[in-house]
Parts: sequence; structure tokens; C-alpha cells
Amino acid sequence: MTLDPNTIDFEKSGGLVPAIVQHDATGEVLMLGYMNAEALSATQEKGLVTFWSRSKNRLWTKGETSGDTLALVSIAPDCDRDALLVRARPAGPTCHLGTRSCFGDAPGPGLAFLGRLSAIIEDRSRADGDEDSYTARLLSAGVVKIAQKVGEEGVETALAGAVQSDGELTGEAADLLYHLMVLLRARGLSLDAVAAELARRHR
Repeated sequence: MTLDPNTIDFEKSGGLVPAIVQHDATGEVLMLGYMNAEALSATQEKGLVTFWSRSKNRLWTKGETSGDTLALVSIAPDCDRDALLVRARPAGPTCHLGTRSCFGDAPGPGLAFLGRLSAIIEDRSRADGDEDSYTARLLSAGVVKIAQKVGEEGVETALAGAVQSDGELTGEAADLLYHLMVLLRARGLSLDAVAAELARRHR
């Protein structure tokens, strides 16, 4: 859905509003920039996050020279309509220092790595049985083999939960979750679909 620039209170701060960019898959905060009405329109028209550069005094599309663009997913205003939350998918490091975020490579939200892992699994799915990638080999083996692995890991997780240490339970749960994510990918699904179903049940 397109956000109408006329509904944003640009005048409150002299024509610019802060735009917080969040990684769509992981929830990590990537950077803070500023947009005017022109930058907001350009972002939505091009599908690439574009700011008003206060130092260059012009529109600036993130990655226009480095190639490390931010592909727009969505934009939402805050309750006062004088700040924007931009969800995007980065094509590379967001920061000019080479880090994922302009706030450094500090871990994002606790579950943020699952988003990164999902992207890695998707990338491996295009590796076509690459002998160096366990994920690629597993995906090449087919859905039945992957489902069997999920079953095995489920039993091992249950046993660890019943009689083994916290560390062993954590390790087995990680194995189960990883193989479940591979199975979902093999079926053209992701954890997003699972999360949406949980949200639906909660409602």
C-alpha cells in the first residue's frame, strides 16, 4: 500500500522526518536517515530506500555508488505521523564501515538469527546438491528424507527434554528447528507462515 506524503507531518521538523530502517527478515535496526516528501515518493516509486541527504543537499538512494541497496518492503508512519518505520531487505552491508547495521554488528533481537538462517537456507536451495553444503545435499534428497530427519530430531529433542541436561536439550532443539526450517523451505514455506498461523490462533 502506498503511503501518501500529504498525510505525513513534514513541516513539524522543517521539512524532514526521521526514517528508521529495519531489516524485514530479522527485525534488526539497520540505520536512521531522513526523508522529505520527495524522498518518500522516490522510495515508493523506485522500490529502493531513498533519503534526503543533509550533507549533499539532494536526494540520495542508499547504495547508489556501493550497490548495497535497501529494497523497500513497507513504510509505516508513527502515531503522530512525524516519523517513519521502513522495512527493507538489504543487498549487502548497510553501513559504509562494512557492518550489517550502522549500529554495528551487535546481535539483533533474540530470534533475529532465524531470519538470517532462513535466508541462508533459501540460498542453499539454489546450490543444487553442492557437496560442500549439508543443506543443499539435504534439499536435494527430497521432502521424504527431510521429513524423516525432522522426525528423528523430534524424538531426540523429546528424550533430551525428559532426561538430559539443559545444554543437550538446547542442542537438540537447535537441530530440530534447523531441519524443520529446511523442510518448510522444501515445501515452499517458511517460518513466516508458521508465525502467521500462530498469530491467527492467538486472535
